[in-house]
Parts: sequence; C-alpha cells; structure tokens
Amino acid sequence: MTEFKAPEYYINRELSLLAFNDRVLAQAEDTNTPVLERLRFLCIFSSNLDEFFEIRVAGLKEKIKLGSVAKSPDGMPPQQTYQLVSKRTHELIARQYRQFNDLILPELARHGVRFLRRTHWDETQSEWIKSYFFREVMPVLTPIGLDPSHPFPRVLNKSLNFAVELEGKDAFGRNSGTAIVQAPRALPRVIRLPNDIAGCEYGFVFLSSILHAHVNELFSGMNVNGCYQFRVTRNSDLFVDEEEIKNLRLALQGELPHRHYGDAVRLEVADNCSEKMAGFLLEQFNLTKNDLFRVNGPVNLVRLMQIPDAVDLPFLKFPPFVQEIPATVSKHPDMFQTIRKSDILLHHPFQSFKPVVDFIQQASRDPQVVAIKQTVYRTSTDSALMGALIQAAQSGKDVTVVVELLARFDEEANINWAAKLEDAGAHVIYGVVGYKTHAKMILVVRREEQGLRRYVHLGTGNYHPRTSKLYTDFGLFTCSEEIGSDVNDIFAQLTGLGKASQLRYLWQAPFTLHPKLIKAIHNEIEHAQKGRPAAIIAKMNSLVEPQIIQALYEASCAGVKIDLIVRGVCALRPGIPGVSENIRVRSIIGRFLEHTRIFYFRNNGKQDVYLSSADWMDRNFFRRIEACFPILNQRLKRRVIAEGLRTYLRDNLQAWEMDPDGRYYRKTPNRAQPFSAQESLLDKFSDEN
Repeated sequence: MTEFKAPEYYINRELSLLAFNDRVLAQAEDTNTPVLERLRFLCIFSSNLDEFFEIRVAGLKEKIKLGSVAKSPDGMPPQQTYQLVSKRTHELIARQYRQFNDLILPELARHGVRFLRRTHWDETQSEWIKSYFFREVMPVLTPIGLDPSHPFPRVLNKSLNFAVELEGKDAFGRNSGTAIVQAPRALPRVIRLPNDIAGCEYGFVFLSSILHAHVNELFSGMNVNGCYQFRVTRNSDLFVDEEEIKNLRLALQGELPHRHYGDAVRLEVADNCSEKMAGFLLEQFNLTKNDLFRVNGPVNLVRLMQIPDAVDLPFLKFPPFVQEIPATVSKHPDMFQTIRKSDILLHHPFQSFKPVVDFIQQASRDPQVVAIKQTVYRTSTDSALMGALIQAAQSGKDVTVVVELLARFDEEANINWAAKLEDAGAHVIYGVVGYKTHAKMILVVRREEQGLRRYVHLGTGNYHPRTSKLYTDFGLFTCSEEIGSDVNDIFAQLTGLGKASQLRYLWQAPFTLHPKLIKAIHNEIEHAQKGRPAAIIAKMNSLVEPQIIQALYEASCAGVKIDLIVRGVCALRPGIPGVSENIRVRSIIGRFLEHTRIFYFRNNGKQDVYLSSADWMDRNFFRRIEACFPILNQRLKRRVIAEGLRTYLRDNLQAWEMDPDGRYYRKTPNRAQPFSAQESLLDKFSDEN
C-alpha cells in the first residue's frame, strides 16, 4: 500500500474554510440572486467569519502563544497559517464592504429601501432622529471617561462600542481626552423611520449614525474631536474539565458568562478611525496590526439580517415555497400505522419537518407508548418537540433525553431544556465524558398485540424546526426490528455502563464508523483490481481526516471513480496525476445550506447507501458519538441516490469544482441546459405537492 502522507497531498484546513466563505460571499455578488437575498448572504458571511475568528483563529493564536511549532498535515506551523489567514480575511472583508456600499445599497435604494446616512438627513429627518436619540437612546447609555479611577471598561464579545476623542475639562476639572461609549444590546442596530419622514417606503438609519450625530450631548461643555465605532471579537471556546467536575450542567452555567470576555482575537474599527485611537485600542486588547480590520460601514453587518424579513417586497427575495408532506403521511395521519406499512424518508427542506413533530406529539399522547428516547444536539428555544417530551414525562411515560450540553453556542438553550425536562420527570443524560453526542435519534417503544415494538427516527440534521426550513437533510422513519435494536443498544451505551455491543446495521462512532468506512473504500479497491466497475460518491460538510483521505487516494490509484460533494472544508486535493486523478471534488452553495451526509459505495452493483450525522473529520470519528445508518428499502435507496447525489452532480449553476491547487471554480452552465440541484428539487416537490 502506498502511503500518501506528504504535505503536498493536503490542503490547509483554515484556508479551506476561508475558501468556503469566499463561495458564500460570491452568492452576495451574484446579480442573478435577488438583492435582499444578496444582503442576507453578506450577513451570513459576516456571521461565519465571526465564528471563524472566535474558534479557529482563537485556536491558532493560542497555539502561537504557547510556542507550538507542530505542523498540520499540509506542513504549515501555526504562525505561517495565521499570517496567511490574516492576509486572506483582510481581502475578503474589503470585498464584502465594496459589495455592500457600491452595489447592494444602491440597488436597494432603487426599490425604495434606503439606509439614510447622517450627511444626507434633511431637516425633518434630523429632528425625528434627534427626538429618538433623547427618548430611546440617551437614557440607556453610560459614557465612561478614561482616567485613573475609570480604567478601560470590559468590552463584551462582538458588542457595538464607540471610542470618543475629547478636548476640554469636565465639571471636575478632568481631561483624559478619551471616553468609551458602549451600546447596550437591547438597542436595535437599525431603526426604521416613518414613511412620511423617510421619504420612501422603507427608510432605515443605523444606530451608529444616530450616536455619531449626537455624541456631543453625552459630554456637555467639551469638544468631540472624533467618534469611532469599534467591535472586538473574542475567543469563545469554553473550557470545562469534564474529568474533574461533578456536575457538567452547573459547571457550564458558571463558565458561559466568561465566553463574553475571552482573549481578544480581532478588532474592527470604522475606516475613519485615527491612527492614534486605533493604536490605543489595539494596546488595550493586546492585539497587533494584523488583527485590525478597518471597515467602510457598520462594524457588524450581521445585525442587518433582520432587513430582508422587515421589507415586504417579495420580488426582491427568493420565491416562497410550501414544504411537501408525503401523501402516505397526509392521507394517513397515524404515524405508527403509516410506519408499519413502510419506511418513510423525508428530504428537508423540500419536505416538511412536521411529520417528525407529529411523531413525537402522537407518541406523547398515545396510551400504548411506554417509552420515548431522544438525542438533542441543537433545537429551537420554543421547540414543539421538547414540549411534547415534557408532556409525555408529565403523563407518566418513561422519557429519556440525551442532551448535549457542549453543543457550541447552543449551551445555554440546552441547559434550559435540560432543567425543564428534569422538572417534568424525564431522565436527562448529558452523554459520555469526553465525547459529544451528535447522533440524531428518536426511539419510541409501543405496546401492541404482538408485544413491544420499536419505532425509530434517524436523521442527518438536528431536531430543529426552524433550520429544517433552511438546511438540506434526510430523515428516516422505520420500525425495522434490527435497526430498532441497534438504536436501543446505542441509547443503552449513553445512559448506562458496559462494553459496546456488536451492532447489526448501524455504524457508530467512536467504535465502528471509521473502520467500516475504510473497509468499504478498500472493498471498492478490490472490485476495481478485479476489473469490475467501482465507484464512491460521498456528500458531507467537511473532509479532513488523514486516514480516510489516504484510503481515497489509494482507491483513486486503483481506478475507483470517486465523486465528493463537500460543502465546506476539504483537505483532499483532487486531480493530482498518479494520485487523485479519479477524484472529483465539488461544493454546492445556494439558497439552502447543504447539510446532508450521504455515503454511496457501488459494491459490485449492490449500491450500498448510508446516511449519517457525521462528517469525515477526526472529531466525528474519534471524539463524538455518531450514527450512520443504511437505507434498506430499495425504493427509498433510489430516492437518496437520485435526489441527494445524482442531482447534485448534475448542477452547473451553483456548483464549484476544486482544482489540484485547492482553488474553486464556479461551473459555467451550458446555455441550453442550466441546472440547479436545489431549484430542481423545489420544482419536483412543488409539483408533487
């Protein structure tokens, strides 16, 4: 076996993640996308970069601080990676603001959606805004003049702040020359003016513009020489020593407030900020010039995410669609009866998440149901699923919920649900120390004439009704005895103690998923070596695990045809002569966030198809509890192959293909046959609806 461990066979993970965000930014630059959706993509890009700095850049800076010189598989030490990341993020953010100022704002203005800059306010607008400032803004502001008794304040992660340069003495004879004004998060960042005041249908003004215009009111008798908005991004990874603590929930509750004050990793300032003030702020946050980002506009474009929903102009947005409910479910609303007849496959968001909610709600009310077990990684704060579980527990059913308290940025919501479930009498488990529970599973045990029967739902995505309208995912309902037994065994591992049992159909991380995938890849190699057609198609969010990549390179050398549909990070290099020339990598970026994980192996014509909660990453294979399940029903298997794989391999509108250097090129459609996977699926299910 040839080993493919040389650095030139791998792409840097951080740079690959930035390449994904480059593709997201390209959606905002695509004039074929409705302009309010282009604005939304700009906001998504900002949100993605926030998390990138909070987690990935923070991790790099931590390694550099500790003096680490350990190289990633691509051969880069942390310092080199950080330098390249800093250069690339500065380029991307400059592009983002050019798009915002030069193209999106003018286009919105042509349709009566205007963001009124203070230099263009007329007298009527100025008076309304002044009144708003004194009525709504000034009462909640606390300006802090910096002097020995007023040190630089603690600045919340990603909050809006203003650094003010002052001249003169205050009532006490003080003159530090600098003050900080923090904008409370309760204040809206964008304010809509009445139509008659705005002079257009949708007129908005930024909170930063209002404060700039009236900052002198906060410093009576002093001269304001400069007022500059700024925002600091901090390390947001939580540290909880799971081996030492007695109660994970209590430990997390104590740790969460510190997330807002982790080490600073990025400083954003308005582009008019003076060099003196920028240097002063960098010093306060212990940052360097590489960490400084000057922007031409609001320092937090994420807060504009509300605008597309606030503007009722449908022609500036994606066309609405109605999620299909399969006829087998809509005609026979008894979920248990319907599942007994045949397995049910749901393809979100094209098909509704409602049957999943109905399944749990019916189980909570059904007197024949004796037990319900579910994993929760992410869910909404007003989840109907959680409400049904609480109702089931209160009615005396045996309810067990495995809540992952360490689901990043959802810790607080999960803590709250855990407390409510416990109060209702449910058994709440926080998984296994050292492993995140990422598997998406529901198990319902029902007493029937033939005895106890298990009903199962397994999914590739979270039990989150809101994101089920935005993310592509598959979910399977089955009452297969073998699969039900496997799911029951995994729940037994999570809640009890004992050796991992031998599962019949499911592949499970951290035990069998990785070796089973390696074995399936090697099986295709054997078929290819015997002259049989061999193929692998895999769709996922990220591909970085070195052993899997090496196995794919080996398969390519053996002649296995490999198609990888990887939305985000991909450390594998396709198309290297003699190494990966049989591998093609593409990424689909469109209206919906691609989230399905599908693994297809031709297996001499048997066509093995698996769905999973796991990406092909180290953490998913070795540090998480994941489930990978086969599609056994031949009709549903054909659906997964057609809808989840073949359709995406045909896409020539929203597809990007990677070259051996790691660069992505957008596919150029044949003029006669442009094809979008997501749009075709919308059309398909709309017709069926």
